[in-house]
Amino acid sequence: MFPWNIFPFNKDMKDTMQKMKPGEIDKYVQDIISKALPDNMRGMMNPQEMFNGFQSSTQQQAATGSLNSTAYETHDYVFVRIPIKDEEWLKKLRLYHTSNQLILEHIPEKDDKHTITLPAIVKKKGAAANYKDGILEVKIPKNIDMQFSQIDVTEIM
Repeated sequence: MFPWNIFPFNKDMKDTMQKMKPGEIDKYVQDIISKALPDNMRGMMNPQEMFNGFQSSTQQQAATGSLNSTAYETHDYVFVRIPIKDEEWLKKLRLYHTSNQLILEHIPEKDDKHTITLPAIVKKKGAAANYKDGILEVKIPKNIDMQFSQIDVTEIM
């Protein structure tokens, strides 16, 4: 038989629950759940607290000189958003990219060069840049690198 007497349900439980206020019940339930869940799952109890202390790995802020750019990745693309203060910058801007960096030249001054590290490896072709509402958005397709190299571990005695 199942030992039902180990549970906190008894004749007095009904009276206790009826006398509790909704705030007390919520606090009681939260307390019980927090004791039952491991620390890394506590954010699931309160969705607002889910991202506290969690640095997003998909978004990276880069302050490059006078440019405040934002680089982030999705499943298929890497996006870089750069605020453009003056539309005249677009006429003299030169954009380049390597497999892991975006390079901007000639803004705001002719001799300026800004390098933004991308959050993922990207393909050589297929990049596009669009300007809208004072933001230059660069979209580069991600490169899925499936080449793995095994590294042997040797034991040193």
